[in-house]
Amino acid sequence: MTNLKKEMESNINYEYSFKSIFAQSLALAGPCFIQIGIGIELTCSTIIIGALANDKNNSGLQPLTDEQASWFGSLLFLFTPLGSALSSLTLGWFGHKTCMIITNIPFIASQIIFFYANSVETLYACSMLMGLSVGYSGGPSSAYIGEVCEPKLRGTLMSATNVFYYVGSLLFTLIYAITLEWRLTVLIGMSIPIATVALLFMTPQSPMWLLTKGESLKAQRTLAKLRGWPSQETCASKEFREMIAYTSSVIHDNDDIETDQNDETSSWGQLLQPEVYRPFRLLLVYIFFANLLSGIQYGPYLVSVFNEFGAPVNIEFTLAFSVFLSTIGGIMTIFLISKLGKRFLTFSTLSICSICYILIGVIGVYWTNSKPTTSWLVLILFLTTTFASSLGIMPIAWVLLTEIFPMKSRNITCSVGASMGYLISFFMIKYYLELSNFVNFYNTFTLFGISGLVGTVYFYFYLPETENKTLQEISEFFK
Repeated sequence: MTNLKKEMESNINYEYSFKSIFAQSLALAGPCFIQIGIGIELTCSTIIIGALANDKNNSGLQPLTDEQASWFGSLLFLFTPLGSALSSLTLGWFGHKTCMIITNIPFIASQIIFFYANSVETLYACSMLMGLSVGYSGGPSSAYIGEVCEPKLRGTLMSATNVFYYVGSLLFTLIYAITLEWRLTVLIGMSIPIATVALLFMTPQSPMWLLTKGESLKAQRTLAKLRGWPSQETCASKEFREMIAYTSSVIHDNDDIETDQNDETSSWGQLLQPEVYRPFRLLLVYIFFANLLSGIQYGPYLVSVFNEFGAPVNIEFTLAFSVFLSTIGGIMTIFLISKLGKRFLTFSTLSICSICYILIGVIGVYWTNSKPTTSWLVLILFLTTTFASSLGIMPIAWVLLTEIFPMKSRNITCSVGASMGYLISFFMIKYYLELSNFVNFYNTFTLFGISGLVGTVYFYFYLPETENKTLQEISEFFK
C-alpha cells in the first residue's frame, strides 16, 4: 500500500505549463455559467416569497401562506432527483457536454413562465421545472470537472467553479434590490442560460468519456488541448496512459453488461461495493451537515428571518450582502483549500457555524431585555455563519462529489449523490416552518448548532484528506 501511494503521488504533477491552467479554466467556462444559473434558480423562491409578502410588490399575486411558501420553496429540491435520474440514464449516451446543454431547456422555460405567472399553481410548476434543471445539471457538470482537471488543480478549480453559484445568487439579489420588481428580475436572469448554451457549444468533451467510447485518438487530442498542447511525450507517456488504464475497467464492465444484465459489476450493482457505498455514505452525511449549518432550511424564508431578528436594516440589500459574503468565502476557498486541506477547513468552518448557531439560539431566548443590541448581534452571528459555510463546508461538499467515487460508477453516483443532497434540502425546507412553530424560532438555531458539533466529531474520524490525491488513490482509500 505504501509503494502504491508513492507511485500515485509521483504521478500527481505532470509538469504542464501555465497554458494548461488557462486551457482548463476555459473548458470550465460552461460549467461555471451553469453554476451561475443554479444560484439564480435556488434564489428565485427567496426573492418571490419575500416580494409577495409585501403588498406593494405582489404584481397580481396574493402573499403566500406558510403552507404555500413551504411547498414553493421546497418543490425545486423534490424534483431534482428526477432530473438526476434522467441525467444518469442519458449521460453515458450523450456525454457531459450535450447533457450540460440540455439542462438549460427547463431553466429557460421556467423563467418565461415565471414572468407570466398569475397563480400559486404556476409558481409550483416553475419550481418543478427548475428542480429538473438543477438535478439534471449535477451529474454531468460535476463529473466533467472531476475528469478534465489535473489532480493538483482539481480542488482549486472545482472551488472556483462553486464560487459562480454565489455569483449567480448575488447578481439576482442585487438586480431585485435595485429594481424591486421580481418579474423584471427573472426576465433579466433568463440571459444566463442563453449565454450558457452558447459557451457549451464551444466546450470540449471529457477525454475519459471519449476513451470509454473507444475514441482514443480524439481523446488524446482533447487531453492535449486541455493541457495547453504540451509535448507529445509529456501528454502521452504520463497522464494519458494513466487515463487509459483507469478507464479500461469501465470499458470491460460495459462489455460485461451487454452479455449479462444481472452482472454484479453493472452500474447499479456497483453501489453495493465497498469502494462505492462507503464514500456514498460519507457524502450523504457531509451534505446533511453542510446544508444544516449553512442555513439551507432558512433560505426561502430569509426575508422573514431578517425581519424576526429585528435589526433596522434594508432587507433587500441585507439579503444581497449575505450573498456577497458567501461569494467572498467561496473565493477564499480557492486559495485556502490547497494550503489547508479539506479536513481542516471542514472542522474549522463547521465548528464556527455550530457555535454561532448556538449563540443565536441562546441570545434570542434568554437575552431579551436589550433588543437593539441583540438584534444586531444575532444578525452579525448569522452573517458570520453565511461566510464561514461558504468558506468550507458548502463548496467542499460538492468537491467531494467529484472526487471520491471510482470512474466505473461515477456517472451514476454523482447524479444520485447530487439528487440525494437536494432531497435532504427538500425535507429541511418543507418542514422547517413546522419545526419552528413547534420548538420556537430561536430554539431551531440551538438544535442545529448542537447537531453541527456532533458532525464535527464524526468527520474527525471518517473524513479522509483528498486534496492533491489522484482519483485512483482516493478510490483505493475506500476499498
